[in-house]
Amino acid sequence: MLSKLLAFFKSSEPETLSLGSEDEVKLRRLEKVIQLEIKNPQVFLKALRHKSTLSEARYNKTDSYERLEFLGDAVLDLVVTEIIFRQFPTKNEGFLTKLRAKIVKGESLALFSHKLGFNEILEYGERTRSAEIQMSKSVMADVFEAVVGAIYSEYGYEKASNFIQNVIKKYIDFKEIVNSLDNNKSLLLELTQAHRLTIPFYHVVDEYGPGHDKTFEIEVIINDRGFGMAVGKSKKQAEQKAARLALDILQTELVESDQVP
Repeated sequence: MLSKLLAFFKSSEPETLSLGSEDEVKLRRLEKVIQLEIKNPQVFLKALRHKSTLSEARYNKTDSYERLEFLGDAVLDLVVTEIIFRQFPTKNEGFLTKLRAKIVKGESLALFSHKLGFNEILEYGERTRSAEIQMSKSVMADVFEAVVGAIYSEYGYEKASNFIQNVIKKYIDFKEIVNSLDNNKSLLLELTQAHRLTIPFYHVVDEYGPGHDKTFEIEVIINDRGFGMAVGKSKKQAEQKAARLALDILQTELVESDQVP
């Protein structure tokens, strides 16, 4: 499938525009980051061009990063899937799916872009405030995918894979992410923050038993509503169980209300 995408992009990318000194500076900076000699400047300049520039007469409607972002998204998913498939040979499909989602989510990709300095060489329209563009997580995530798409388009899968692997090795802590996948409280907090709900509050409904063998009953409160109640031999255990129940309920409700794809 990727080879067909590449053939399509190769056949439909026109050569346009001459290079200015500012473009040359951008390309030299980008070469250092991707560790490749750029032989087709226009492709990589498109990867660094925000759609707000398309109102300018010198650009065509396909001269922004959007098409390359589409291509890079597919490449990125495959490369990350290969990385985690090999790195976690005993983990099941559910774990791998959650782990991949953590790595390729917009927040992570935006972090990559900022760490690599893409925000500093992004081209945007004259009427657009640069600070807003550079701080937009969605825009910077798109730019990272577009650069991946440009590398794949010009140099093929192996070079794109090498670039992605180097970035992940430098900026991703797999141990931390794996721990978060097993932490229901962290997952619930992340979900509530993503949907602008209140921070989960863990209310001790009851505790009973002798001091050396207590049992705790804990309920999760979100937006003044009880979402999950669970029992455990420690507060931590009961909170994790309650968070898991709340996650199941909340995710189901969000899906039914079309707030989660």
